[in-house]
Amino acid sequence: MTKPLILSVPEPRSLDLIFSTAARRDLHARYDVLEIETDEIEDLADDTLGRIHYIIGQPALSQETLTRMKALRCIFNVESNLINNMPYDHLFERGIHVVTTGAVFAEPVAELGVAMALCLARDVVAADQAFKDGTETWGGESNNNAQLLSRSDIGIIGFGDLGRALTRLLIGFRANISVYDPWLPPSLLVEAGVSPASLDNVLRENDTIFVVASVTEENRGFLNASAFAKMRKGSRFILLSRSDVVNFEDLTDAVQSGHILAASDVFPEEPMPTDHPVRNMKGFLRSAHRAGALDTAFKNMGQMVMEDLDLLDRGLPPIRSKRAERETVARMRSKPVNKN
Repeated sequence: MTKPLILSVPEPRSLDLIFSTAARRDLHARYDVLEIETDEIEDLADDTLGRIHYIIGQPALSQETLTRMKALRCIFNVESNLINNMPYDHLFERGIHVVTTGAVFAEPVAELGVAMALCLARDVVAADQAFKDGTETWGGESNNNAQLLSRSDIGIIGFGDLGRALTRLLIGFRANISVYDPWLPPSLLVEAGVSPASLDNVLRENDTIFVVASVTEENRGFLNASAFAKMRKGSRFILLSRSDVVNFEDLTDAVQSGHILAASDVFPEEPMPTDHPVRNMKGFLRSAHRAGALDTAFKNMGQMVMEDLDLLDRGLPPIRSKRAERETVARMRSKPVNKN
C-alpha cells in the first residue's frame, strides 16, 4: 500500500531539530518523506507533486504549483510566522489547511519576558555587574528605584498564545492586568481574567508593558515616540514579539532620555550592528532572539505535527496547530526568521 507523501522543506528548521528520534522514526514509518530545498519544488514531476498530501515548512508556492498538488490537504508552517508567500485564497477555496506551530514558543517566551520584567524592576543585571566591578551598593541604598511586580499595574499589547501564557504567569503576582487587542472581543479578555483597555489606557496606566502583538499591514511602527511619551516615567517596556511593531529609533530615544526602561528579545536587524547605541545603552536589557529557542519547544513542535497528521489521516481537522484564518492571514507582515 502506498503511503501518503510529505514534502519536507522546514527551513530554517530541520526534521532532526523538531522531531525526537522516536517521532522521526514514526514519521518515516507512516509516510514517504521527500526532503528537498525550496527552489527544487517547481521542478518536481507532476506525478510526484500530485502525490503530496502534506507539506512541513512554509516554502514560497505559486498557484500553478499548488494546482499540480492535487492531493494536498495541509501545510504545516513550522517557521511559525505566517508569511505572505503563497496564494491563501486558492488554498482556502480548495479546503487546504494552513496551520502554524508557533504556540510551542508561548510558554518559554513568556517565562523570559517575566524574567526581564523582574530584572528591570529590581535592577538585577546592573547590580550583578557592579558586584563584579567592586562598585556594589549594599542593602536598602541599592533599591532606590526598585519596584515590585506584585500588585502592580501591567499592560499587555496583543493577546494571542503568548499573551495568554504571560497572563497565566502574571496572575500569581496578583497584578492588575489590562490588555489591548483590536482583533478580540472584550468578553474573551474578561473570561481570561484581564481587563479590556484602549491602547492609550494601556500606555498611560501601567508600570510594565509587554508587547506580544503580531506584525500586520496596519500596525508597523505603531509604537512610536508619541506612544512612549504617554508611558509613566520609569515604567518598563518589554518587546517579545516582532520589532516591526515598534519604531526602534523612537524606542531607543525614549530609553536614552531616561523616560522609560526597556527590554527586547527582537531587533530590526539581527544581529544588530556592533556600533549601534542599543548595545551599550543604560536602561536597556538585551536578548539575542533566544526567548523561545529551547530544544523542548522544538520537540513539542514535532509532537504537535504528529498529532495533527493523525487527525487528518482519519478525516478530521487539525486541532493542535493553529489554523490560519481567511480574513487575517494575508494581513500578516512578519519577517521570516533565518536562525533557530
